[in-house]
Amino acid sequence: MTSPEPPTPAVFVLLVALSRVPRHGYGLGQEVQRMTDGRVRLGAGTLYRSLQRMRVAGWVEESGSDTDDERRRVYSLTPAGRSAARAETRRLADLVALATEAGLLEDAPTPREDEHTP
Repeated sequence: MTSPEPPTPAVFVLLVALSRVPRHGYGLGQEVQRMTDGRVRLGAGTLYRSLQRMRVAGWVEESGSDTDDERRRVYSLTPAGRSAARAETRRLADLVALATEAGLLEDAPTPREDEHTP
């Protein structure tokens, strides 16, 4: 059995944003900007297409509407969504460990050429 495709960067950051509390779409966009110090901004199209993909995958569910505005759908992470977020976090951590070993982080020492084995 093949493993499912990893989430896109937009989907992953939304999974992370939903990992603590349910949020409506606009609030999710704002949380992503806050979490990433403004480095990631999801346009409305990307945000809502990603949420739709996540809902179809069973990673999020609509949990009603915002009390301030009934049109705002609130999304919450499902157990499958939390599992997908954990799996992607592990996958990314493994890749970062490889890059760190290769000396690709700015503050990491660069391995010496004679330390490599063919």
